[in-house]
Amino acid sequence: MVQKALNRIDWLLVFFILPIISAGLVTMKGFAPMEDAGLFFNKQIVWILIGFSIFFIFSFIDFRFLKRTNVLVAIYISNVLILLLLFISGHIAHGSKSWFNFGFFSFQPVDMMKLVLVLVLAKYFSRRHVEVRDIKHIFISGFYAFIPFILVLLQPDFGSAMIIFFIWLGMVLVSGISKVHLLAVFAAGGIIFAVFWFLVFAPYQKARIANFIHPLTDIHGTGYNAFQSTIAVGSGQIIGKGLGFGTQSRLKFLPQPQADFVFSAYAEEWGFVGCILILLLYTLVIWRILYCATLGAYNFEILFSMGIAIFFMSHILINVGMNLGLMPVTGIPLPFMSYGGSHLLFEFSGLGILMGMKRYARSVHRDDTKNEFLGA
Repeated sequence: MVQKALNRIDWLLVFFILPIISAGLVTMKGFAPMEDAGLFFNKQIVWILIGFSIFFIFSFIDFRFLKRTNVLVAIYISNVLILLLLFISGHIAHGSKSWFNFGFFSFQPVDMMKLVLVLVLAKYFSRRHVEVRDIKHIFISGFYAFIPFILVLLQPDFGSAMIIFFIWLGMVLVSGISKVHLLAVFAAGGIIFAVFWFLVFAPYQKARIANFIHPLTDIHGTGYNAFQSTIAVGSGQIIGKGLGFGTQSRLKFLPQPQADFVFSAYAEEWGFVGCILILLLYTLVIWRILYCATLGAYNFEILFSMGIAIFFMSHILINVGMNLGLMPVTGIPLPFMSYGGSHLLFEFSGLGILMGMKRYARSVHRDDTKNEFLGA
């Protein structure tokens, strides 16, 4: 039984993740002159080991129980309540009330909510694949995403709110919903924003929005972090300065080099060649996740796999774009590289659920769709 479960694990996926993890650890190890540099490195190893343990444990579990509506509704409501609890007893870090601080461990509930939203949307769209082109499904599925989106935005954590939006948008696009209907919804949203911009927003509010979208216009204020990040990336040139010789991170010009800006710290030391290599590895990780989608027994498993791919792509796109000064600075971690246990645990959890679903991927005939909704 154990051998069969191990055989179902996508070892190529693990193989591609390992050098990404190693790149993050090596980059942190290079912060020698910084205070707590060794602490970041040691704690990250612990979280990686716990994450891999969850990954392998989940690969032994039959996750068909997640197809039951009552189970998913209970999980969804529980996570919404946890997000609400943040406003009462949450811990403020970097200006956002996004964490529960237990002393030895800090937990960010939105990381779990992202995974739950993927499950909920996979369930919703899998049950409506025949009538999914109806415009009402844009609004109903949007409602599931809107509740956590607003709760996270009010923390305020705009970066995680963006991830929630991208998860919803990505799953809407892959579910088969009419693109004309989706375009109409976004056109209406654009018109509403234009009305607010010209008739409602005060000049200082417009300035704040503009500075957020284009942080490099104010490099001594809101754009300082993005400016230092672009300097770090550019100074790496073709082959980098070498391991441990990244001046932006070692001299503390680069903020949060172990977390939000780990890509910049890595780029400074490994250069353009290293950046291409790490992005290639991320591409291969996404490829293996999408490959798992082709093995899905039913629509639920296929859509969940697609949702996990969207989850990772959103994080990578926003974090790398932020480090290059192309996107607003939002505090989104880079999967498997950024320091932190909360996001690592749920990244490995999502992949572990994916491996667990492979346990019955080939044991069910693809044409046997009549049982698709038995768990409802």
